[in-house]
Amino acid sequence: MSAPTPTPAAGAAPLLMAVPNISEGRRAGAVDEIGAAYAAGGARLLATHLDPDHHRSVHTLAAPQGQLARALQAGALAAVDAIDLTTSRGIHPHVGALDVCPVVFLDEARAGAAIAEALLTAQLLGEVGIPVLLYGELAGGRTRAFLRRGGTTELLRRVEDGELHPDFGPATIDPRVGAALVAARPPLVAFNLELQAPATLDDARRIAALIREGGEEGLPGLRAIGLELAAAGGVAQVSCNVEDHRAVPLARLVAAVAAHAPVARCELVGLCPRAALDGFPTELEIAGVATIEAALLAEGLSV
Repeated sequence: MSAPTPTPAAGAAPLLMAVPNISEGRRAGAVDEIGAAYAAGGARLLATHLDPDHHRSVHTLAAPQGQLARALQAGALAAVDAIDLTTSRGIHPHVGALDVCPVVFLDEARAGAAIAEALLTAQLLGEVGIPVLLYGELAGGRTRAFLRRGGTTELLRRVEDGELHPDFGPATIDPRVGAALVAARPPLVAFNLELQAPATLDDARRIAALIREGGEEGLPGLRAIGLELAAAGGVAQVSCNVEDHRAVPLARLVAAVAAHAPVARCELVGLCPRAALDGFPTELEIAGVATIEAALLAEGLSV
């Protein structure tokens, strides 16, 4: 890791983050090479989360506006070289080798910079032959789930039928590479909750349907699916994205799941804002817990 650099001075390009997700979680060497490509492109690599069950990895990056997009392009090229979507890609929904590529703003003052950087990222990915579909506010509220419905095969069909059109890059999709989904957004917390035996996949799916936004007990801005972790002996998991950690701190999410089945352990994917952990039950283990604030401080940067 390179030596820390000073926090940008007033008037300098604002610091942004990105959390690119790749559809590879079993070859640590390939994941490390993609992370190194982001770093060589000019981003600070704050964290890497590798998940063999989901067959997915998440890199957390930071760089000034104007530099982050180039780093994301460099990592994307490494990802499409290393990943072939026509081979088995695990249980997590996905449509691309570089599957999801959000640019993250840590406060509203940097929202405009993040939007501009996300659009530049989309343009640069398109220039190297990666089809890009925008989601979130850049696409009128269109969601990741809407675009990933049915996976890569269904996305190819929807594009061929004219239902969907890439916003940048090629108009057709290579089945090996897929498409990248790009957005600008505030921090999102990716959080997985493993249920105690004898909970089953059906239990996890039922709980996810109850607590996700729009469900009978829906929490605001919560996306949730139920999965089974084969490598862990068939453990049932509720896999969540918390879009507003202030409205739904992780303690509230745990309580919502535990109302239906005991939670054995939890896993944080990537980093989370410190405030997301307020009131978290001390008796419950979180694997991989780390905060955005601590990671930036370690790099000599400030929020």
